[in-house]
Amino acid sequence: MMDSDNAANEALIQFLYRAPIGLVQITMDGAIEMLNPMSSSLLMPLAPDGNMDNLFAVLDPVAPELRQMTTMFAEPAGVICESFRIDLGDSLDAGAGHPRPQFLAISLLKLDAGKLMAVLADVTAEAQRERDTIARRLNSAARIDALTQMPNRRAVQEQIGLMMNGQGGPHSDYAVLFLNFDRFKQINDSLGNAAGDQVLVAMAARMRAVLRPSGDGVRATSGGGQMAARIGGDEFVVVLDGVRRAGDVESVAGRLLDNISKPYVIDGHEIICNVSIGIVLGSEALGDADSVLRDASIAMALAKSGARGYVVFEHSMRERAVRRGDIEGDLRRALHENHLFVLYQPVVGLLADGRIDCSTGVEALVRWRHPVRGVVPPLEFIEVAEECGLIGAVGDFVLERACSDFVAWRAVLGEAAPRLLAVNLSRAQLAHPGFTARVAQILQATAMDPRQLQLEVTESLAAQDNQVQSRLHELKALGIKLELDDFGTGYSSLASLHLLPVDTVKIDRSFVSQSDTSAHHRVLIEATVKVARSLGMDTVAEGIETAAQARVVNELQVDKGQGYLFSRPLESPALIGWIASSSALALVA
Repeated sequence: MMDSDNAANEALIQFLYRAPIGLVQITMDGAIEMLNPMSSSLLMPLAPDGNMDNLFAVLDPVAPELRQMTTMFAEPAGVICESFRIDLGDSLDAGAGHPRPQFLAISLLKLDAGKLMAVLADVTAEAQRERDTIARRLNSAARIDALTQMPNRRAVQEQIGLMMNGQGGPHSDYAVLFLNFDRFKQINDSLGNAAGDQVLVAMAARMRAVLRPSGDGVRATSGGGQMAARIGGDEFVVVLDGVRRAGDVESVAGRLLDNISKPYVIDGHEIICNVSIGIVLGSEALGDADSVLRDASIAMALAKSGARGYVVFEHSMRERAVRRGDIEGDLRRALHENHLFVLYQPVVGLLADGRIDCSTGVEALVRWRHPVRGVVPPLEFIEVAEECGLIGAVGDFVLERACSDFVAWRAVLGEAAPRLLAVNLSRAQLAHPGFTARVAQILQATAMDPRQLQLEVTESLAAQDNQVQSRLHELKALGIKLELDDFGTGYSSLASLHLLPVDTVKIDRSFVSQSDTSAHHRVLIEATVKVARSLGMDTVAEGIETAAQARVVNELQVDKGQGYLFSRPLESPALIGWIASSSALALVA
């Protein structure tokens, strides 16, 4: 029996000695009574002086709460703590030559009123796995858009970077499509951000559906295949890897346009949200991923401004974008330093006896006197002003200066002064909710009679936008006259002319220029005059350059004429001189 007990004790001692965990028996105040070799190995780095008489003393620098937890444990026996993790950090002795665990787990058991058992384990590997898992999850989350669960800008940048520097060096069989949704802000403004978010989620779903494997010639590859991502707001990016030819990319773009532009039904509202796409082919990609995204956005902006579904990037577009950026900066300075000025082109009355009335009116035209480039025509800066938000300031300047000059002419010329002032308006001005109030303020400040002000809006703008038409009615309520510019080139027709709140129709120069040589154009002018007159509207023929054209439009009973035949645009002093010397001129025979 004694041999059997000794054998069992020996086996127990061997088990404790070889156990892969540390086992320590201590008193209630922490004095160590027994410990196995693994305990010694784990604790020795924490006791560089070799003193391991008291477990609490050894662990106090890294886990002082263990002593307090033991004191507060009132039960006669039980688990005081289990797998209490200790981050050893820099507390280990770098020169001791002992194993250096980074994380230690300790379980403390109360055996009876006088003894405790501590179980120690090196959990460095486990802690590192947990850290790696968390890091992977955070890294993944950092690449995912929270709303659509699509990859985000960071993921797109990394994917483009991989394709630009693919296996064996840069390759060009990829494409980047930059998508922006037209007038998306109006959805948020009218229906709320929650509805806008629902539309974005629905758009994302449609994009994923379009990019499923198909016969479009874009082959899915392990390097990325087809990725759709949201990079911010209403901006999305599609990355195609494995592109065989440019036509395949355009096929994908066409399917995206078709699917995304279909109506969305959100909370009972049917929403139409068209998309514009800019495309950069890998063969045209230069710089880094951000440069590629910038170039794709440049092409997208051209698609949006040109009312085209998609545009493929060319390097000349970047050069134009840089020039436009320079124009924007210079234009801001021009507004601040008063480099803009206004010219006035006379609008003459076409009298039945062949003479012209030089006091009928003038059209105000903005110009820019650049300190280096000289006079810059509006075609080079008005569109930039609209895109960068400066058109409101430019428009205010023109309206205020023209009204001031007009009132001054009345004081100098009396009855010989122009009777009507025409000023052009842009979409951006009319879309601004405070525009009507601003016009009223300028009229009051300049003492301008609103009945002598005529604001011009293009035919296409007046005919296609309910918001613009509402603003036009507000302006009419001020007593201002409205003129429909470029008639015959836009969306409206003679049949719908009565729907527009205008007083004057300006016949486009493309009709006038052929009036003396084309019977077809003469018929169109004649029909416009008759319909306008039946609606109580005046007509103006613009772009009259020859006496023959003047005779034709006069014979067709157009009310007014404008063009180089009568006068080029003039600065205010020159206009006064022109009026004084040109009253009651006869048409050229």
